Amino acid sequence: MSAALTLAKPEHLDRLVTLCAAFHTEEGITQSDEARRDALAPLLEGSPYGAVYLIGPARAPIGYLVVCFGWSIEFGGLDAILDELYIRPGVRGRGIATESLIALPRALAEGGLRAIHLEVDRENTAAVKLYKRAGFTPREKYMFMSREL
Repeated sequence: MSAALTLAKPEHLDRLVTLCAAFHTEEGITQSDEARRDALAPLLEGSPYGAVYLIGPARAPIGYLVVCFGWSIEFGGLDAILDELYIRPGVRGRGIATESLIALPRALAEGGLRAIHLEVDRENTAAVKLYKRAGFTPREKYMFMSREL
């Protein structure tokens, strides 16, 4: 099974909404399909704020990655947050997520990005192990914080 990444386009929206709904169900995130569609569509239409990558064949993706772009003085320029990563349960445990997480920074670096960040539940040892295997390191001194507007 290949973890090839394809930049998602508007024609992939229905497939992505389905994958996103499955991820949100697993994570206990309550959101309507309409809200998911409204959040994903601009990224597929070329919004400069982020991008969505399909994992596997574009006609039948086995997962997806969402990155949102920002700017960091500390890291010297353009950076990104890995907002969502999902692999279908039936194909997990085959190294697809690791392969995707290794390919993604390479693709983003070609676009001038200086760093990629993510948030992970410290108690989710499998996810922490996956991210470390892909080269991410915890910043023990810092804590990711949010405020809804």
